[in-house]
Amino acid sequence: MGTVKFVLSYLRNYTKQMAFAIASMVLLVGVQLLTPWIMQTIVNALTDPASLRNSTRTSDLITQLALLALAAYIARGFLRFVRSYAAHVAGWGVVADTRRHVYEHLQKLSLRFYSDKQTGQLMSRTINDSDMFESLISHAVPDVLVNSITFVGVCVMLLTINGQLTVLSLLPIPLVVLSMRLYARYVRPAMRARQQELALLNAALNDNLSGIREIKAFTREDVEAQRVGKHINRYRDSMLNALRLMAAFDPFVEFTSSLGAIVVIYFGGRLVLQGVLNVGDLVAFYLYLDMFYAPVRALSGSWDSVQQALAGGDRIGELLREPYEVHDKPNAVVLKGRARGALTFNDVTFHYDRGDNVLEHINLDVPANSVVALVGPTGVGKTTLASLIPRFYDVIEGSVTLDGIDIRDMTLRSLREQLSMVLQDVFLFHGTVRENILFGRLDATEQEMVQAAQVANAHEFIMALPNGYDTLIGERGVKLSGGQKQRLAIARAVLKNAPVLILDEATSSVDTETELLIQQALERLMVGRTTIIIAHRLSTIRNADKIVVLEGKHIVEMGTHEELMRQEGGLYKHLNEVQLNIEPRLAALRQERQYTVTAN
Repeated sequence: MGTVKFVLSYLRNYTKQMAFAIASMVLLVGVQLLTPWIMQTIVNALTDPASLRNSTRTSDLITQLALLALAAYIARGFLRFVRSYAAHVAGWGVVADTRRHVYEHLQKLSLRFYSDKQTGQLMSRTINDSDMFESLISHAVPDVLVNSITFVGVCVMLLTINGQLTVLSLLPIPLVVLSMRLYARYVRPAMRARQQELALLNAALNDNLSGIREIKAFTREDVEAQRVGKHINRYRDSMLNALRLMAAFDPFVEFTSSLGAIVVIYFGGRLVLQGVLNVGDLVAFYLYLDMFYAPVRALSGSWDSVQQALAGGDRIGELLREPYEVHDKPNAVVLKGRARGALTFNDVTFHYDRGDNVLEHINLDVPANSVVALVGPTGVGKTTLASLIPRFYDVIEGSVTLDGIDIRDMTLRSLREQLSMVLQDVFLFHGTVRENILFGRLDATEQEMVQAAQVANAHEFIMALPNGYDTLIGERGVKLSGGQKQRLAIARAVLKNAPVLILDEATSSVDTETELLIQQALERLMVGRTTIIIAHRLSTIRNADKIVVLEGKHIVEMGTHEELMRQEGGLYKHLNEVQLNIEPRLAALRQERQYTVTAN
């Protein structure tokens, strides 16, 4: 029942449309009840000897009833249009509101939630599962309401014709109720399984289409086609399983409703022979009985939609119940103006999903307007440490402060407005170069955007593109080189002009020449702001005010480049020596390979 309330709660914004739909439904039922009454009146008139003797009056009655039937059919068509359109407006409105709510909820979840989730599955819950609500609101709910009103109205009409025959015709109803209870017990889980398989199929397709270049490069087309084919077959099988259960329900309802007709034929015919019931009343009773069981038969289709919507509602409800791990406190402070940018890590400890600690007892002061570099072996927690600053994750123990204020005491929005980031894995949106740079600040002027591109050494290559800043770059910037994507990301951060700048391997995807140009630009950019640099290329951080060396969850060294290079046996000095030696070794290997190929 909770899921029903959850789904119907979105209807509050569409009460006007639903009121139109309900009003038209009630009028529609009244119009539909006229038809059997018209047939009853005509048959009784044509079988009554007194009416046949006064043919003129009977002819006029038939004309009037025919005109009434015409008006009823016209009214029925109009009312069906009003009901259908108003219900569809409400239905698609509910779907849109649900999707918006789900997306806003997804935006508030921490990165920890996304660490083990597939994009395709989340998309399926947002799109496919919510899509079921439309059929519930615009079809199932109106059908149930119309059929309920019809059911009551027909019962009244049947009782006015013959109470005994009405009671006999209701005998099959308990069988229908029992079948619906069994149907709900087995079909709803089958619908949920079908939706889950659809989500897995969407996830597989999303992964494969995103990685189509790798699939082609490694000639994995056949293998991946088989893998996606398995998901397609599993979805087909789950769908057929659900349809099999639904298909078994429909004939049973049809059979039980036909039992009522058999009762009327058998007992009603005898009542006519006994003179208790006339022919017109029997015809009317039979027509009303068909209207009586029509809602029951229609409930089988409506029940399908209800179960599908409830299955989708269950899955969306599970997602919406996912708690916000990172959220604003009730009395969170809104940072106003530009922060100075002083950062402090106070005895910080952090781990993912209750696993082993990634960072332990980190104490670090980052003065305002200083440049601090984080270095260390791969996987030591450099990016994790930087991710704690914008609260992508919250610390497990200790605290991180900005200008002396615990960042957990600030609103997320005002905190992140003080930060610019260039991540190692550059993400560009499908759109133009202009749209991707302005993502950093939507209200920036054309001149400010161009200046940001120039600082990032991107303006020259942008102007060489077919449409300059209005060139479409494709999904994830597929039409650009790695270095070009990196420079657009830097331009985006430059345009934001925040007091705290985080550079996570910001020059990792550029060649040596471009790296030197970007380094010059970054040197200018760092002036007047606090900068955290994460870099494997140690040559890019020699001028940092402070270099922090991490190893095994802890900070093991700290100082300037010169200070750390004077430490015998130090990790930083060792990493420098390895990088200084690796290029000559690679050159020697390339020369040796070339010599071997020539000799052969």
